[in-house]
Amino acid sequence: MTSGSDGRRTPGGEAAPRRRERPVPAGLAVLGLAGVAGGVLVAGLALPAVGGAGVFTRDASRNFFETPSALREAPLPERTRLLDKDGRQFAQFYVQNRRSVDITRIAPVMLKAIVAIEDARFYEHAGLDLRGTLRAMIANTRAGEIKQGGSSLTQQLVKNILLQNARSDGERDSARAPSIRRKLQELRYAMGLERKYSKDQILVRYLNIAYFGGGAFGVEAAARRFFGTSAAELTLAQAATLAGAVRTPSVTDPTLGPEQRERLRSRRGLVLDRMARLRMVPPARAAAAKAEPLALDLRPEPGGCAESEYPFFCLYVQREIAVNPAFGQTRAERERRLYRDGLEITTTLDRRMQAAAQKAIAEYVHPRDHQVAAEAMVEPGTGRIRAIAASKKYGLNAGGKDQGAHTTFNLAADIAHGGGQGFQAGSTFKVFTLATALAKGWRFDQGFDTPGAFSPSSGYRDCTGKNVSVPDAVVHNAGGEGRGGPYSLATGTWQSVNIFYMMLERDVGLCDVVRTARSLGVARADGKPLKEVPTFTLGVNEMDPVTVAAAFATFGARGRYCRPMAVLAITERGGRHTTVSPSCSAPIEEGVADAVNFVLSGVFSRGTMRGQGIGRPAAGKTGTNNGYTSAWFAGYTPELAAAVSLGDIRGAYKHPLNGVEIGGRSYGGVQGATLPGPIWVTSMEGALRDVPATSFTPPDHSRFGGGTTPGLAPEDQLTGRDPADERDGRRRDGDERYEEDGEDRPARGGRLRRHWYPGDRPFRPYPEAYDLLRDWERGLPAPRRRAPGPYDRHDRYEGAEPYDPGYWRE
Repeated sequence: MTSGSDGRRTPGGEAAPRRRERPVPAGLAVLGLAGVAGGVLVAGLALPAVGGAGVFTRDASRNFFETPSALREAPLPERTRLLDKDGRQFAQFYVQNRRSVDITRIAPVMLKAIVAIEDARFYEHAGLDLRGTLRAMIANTRAGEIKQGGSSLTQQLVKNILLQNARSDGERDSARAPSIRRKLQELRYAMGLERKYSKDQILVRYLNIAYFGGGAFGVEAAARRFFGTSAAELTLAQAATLAGAVRTPSVTDPTLGPEQRERLRSRRGLVLDRMARLRMVPPARAAAAKAEPLALDLRPEPGGCAESEYPFFCLYVQREIAVNPAFGQTRAERERRLYRDGLEITTTLDRRMQAAAQKAIAEYVHPRDHQVAAEAMVEPGTGRIRAIAASKKYGLNAGGKDQGAHTTFNLAADIAHGGGQGFQAGSTFKVFTLATALAKGWRFDQGFDTPGAFSPSSGYRDCTGKNVSVPDAVVHNAGGEGRGGPYSLATGTWQSVNIFYMMLERDVGLCDVVRTARSLGVARADGKPLKEVPTFTLGVNEMDPVTVAAAFATFGARGRYCRPMAVLAITERGGRHTTVSPSCSAPIEEGVADAVNFVLSGVFSRGTMRGQGIGRPAAGKTGTNNGYTSAWFAGYTPELAAAVSLGDIRGAYKHPLNGVEIGGRSYGGVQGATLPGPIWVTSMEGALRDVPATSFTPPDHSRFGGGTTPGLAPEDQLTGRDPADERDGRRRDGDERYEEDGEDRPARGGRLRRHWYPGDRPFRPYPEAYDLLRDWERGLPAPRRRAPGPYDRHDRYEGAEPYDPGYWRE
């Protein structure tokens, strides 16, 4: 709690002599008088209702002297602010909207106004205003119950402290109870506070703890809530308004309607009359202030993530603090710190990158679409999350509907950070098999002559040593046409060939691939153990964009993995500042990471993202699941990594991404390069617009170059060539056109199949009624539908589908 200065000051704020120590006899006289007054008060109040006044007097006196005078003062609940990396606020949390200030930041006229209406003899008494008490005693005796308060400001401060200290409804009711015992307890505590603090300190404590209505606790929050100003800038009329509100804030709350505003205006007039009568302000000035309109400028103080400018990032930070032991020993302690301790939390949020991600998603996917897109951006080498965006707005849908433009799922995050079950990551997982193979000595042109269909009948063991082969399953390349051929490590990656990667995973070892993924922070979005099955490399596990982006960022940082982090620093109300350092390791050898970057950069120049690029060195991997259940793109530069997911929020398997309309455009089938890829390209262009480009470190060709693949055409070999020669992915004059449909479809005539999109934008929308023959004659690819393949449910696991609302009702 912020206190005032030690020196005394009059209600007008003028300098006053240093507070004199009270002589002992005077103190004893006050105590004796208080005891007598207490006895008289008990007798006077109790007599009309109950006989035996002597008994009540004796008991009350004993209670008075046995009550401890030292009052426990817990720190007041303060609002916590979330700041972006540059120190600008974008969210706040509180249980009480309060900003404690010291006395130098409160207008002198406010001090005068509160003293005038609540305790005119505040600077004269020692905690008990005998005149006010006797006046209240007489009124209450006549009524037979307590009808009028005679409490001093110090006693009112005690009452508020007791309410703040209450830990149950019973304790709160006791602190409000209209009983003589409670009044005597307040008096005892008040006298203790008078000995402990100066008058100014007591006054500023009262102004910081009092409730003024409209959800505003303390004078600073009230000034901002009612008038859009600070406590230091309050005018006479404004100060009188706030002083008038503090006695009965629920009755004079101006946010409730015109009747309450009129009561507040009447209370303001009462305060101004009182100030004039006490000669705190000239009568003419008070009369002029009474004639002014209330001139309210009600400013809402949004709290929580639903009212944040960046709700999904806010939600991630909120959940991170709740679940991370670094911020407190227990969840209850961590949540208390967030909601009550008045922290300033500087986050990793970059507003420019966040805006780029949001704009890119909005360009391709609409909030009311059943299909949802989400993106996370992570900084390589630090793990700092720079952006979290989604196609839907955060919040509840009207009428409590499950579907609509809003969602309470943090679509880019895992379940621990407010997300759901995620979507199968598809072929983005092939990067972990690629890295494992390179670490084990594979070379760029080394590969297999693959069959048209493949059965994982043997050779697959999970990390417990259990045989997880599936003899009766058959895997095809995406598109289901069943055509095989020779593929090297490079060409198999560029074309994202399922069968090649199933064979490669078997060769390097399923468990080693799983271990590589885990070392890069890979964990299922739903928190369950990873499914260590033969189709692990095909992305059978449901993931979230934050986790995938952080994993891919490892390669951009040359093998340095950093746990995703959203908090940079925390400043406590007392000024203590704690910086949060990245949590990093080096699971991938630098040379291996360089080789991965070399291969994945070819995805833009010779692979599934052909024709799409960001005009600077970049690497990445598309991901399309069988049956079009979901689509991904994850890519990175040395400066920034991002992952984009797309799937149907109603359930990916029941609602695949074929024959759909998304963002007002029709699609025959959505693949990683069809929508997630363009979203990634657009967002990265915006996010990195003013960031100088950096090249990847070239790989060691003496270690990774060469290798043989039976039947691999010379033009498809990497020896002496660099796929980054066309790293921007733009189509060049004289290039042939390539098929678009089926991410893993073999090319015609033995050539590499590549993606190409006409025009400057890396994307071609298909209207609902398109002329397929006309497009074909023009050489443009047209979307087609296909029946689901025999291995669409790769792992044969049953259960709730991603984001199936039924899952959350169990």
